[in-house]
Amino acid sequence: MTNSIWFEMVDIEDVTLEGHHIILRSPRSDDLEGLCDAANDGEIWKNPFAVFPSVDEMSVYLQNLIKHDNTLLPFIIVEKKSNKIIGTTRFLHMDHENRRVEIGHTWIAESFRGTAVNTEAEFLMLQYAFEKLRCIAVEIRADVLNKVSRKTIERLGAKQDGILRKHEIMKNGGIKNTVCYSIISEEWPDVRENLMAKLNGYKNRLFQLFLYLMIFPIII
Repeated sequence: MTNSIWFEMVDIEDVTLEGHHIILRSPRSDDLEGLCDAANDGEIWKNPFAVFPSVDEMSVYLQNLIKHDNTLLPFIIVEKKSNKIIGTTRFLHMDHENRRVEIGHTWIAESFRGTAVNTEAEFLMLQYAFEKLRCIAVEIRADVLNKVSRKTIERLGAKQDGILRKHEIMKNGGIKNTVCYSIISEEWPDVRENLMAKLNGYKNRLFQLFLYLMIFPIII
């Protein structure tokens, strides 16, 4: 079986990935309102390190997600409890011959940052890439100046490959240098265990909060 045949055998046109907190599903034409609400929550287009759509740009943004080619696999992030759209993420630069993908262009409504959402999205996508698509490497990129994102990527267990100098011209005219990280297939078991531990940590904190709220009225 050649590398390209493997990707052809895997249906990547209508992928849904489901976790405990979120569902990652294909974009639909009726997602516009939900995406606009999510983008407004924190005004994601003001992010200084990435080019994300404003509400006025969202219709074109959504159309481009829907009509993507086979080098791109976009997802709408839906919070399961509320069934609310809270952002997007995607596989991009899908190299079918070499079984490599990049995870990126992720944005999440401000109200859901710092929760289990981003960790679970990373887990679901990495698991799909390594265990379903049988990728040999997954790439993640960030602005060199974005220290928060870089620390998050490094905590995953990703290794820095290098820096693309003068890689992208931003909306404000600034020029971004991009740092490239990757996780290779041999590293996935350790990364998987790390992410599962983080997700279990979120569950334990929620359980502790539940107990506190149950006991506190008795104390007072």
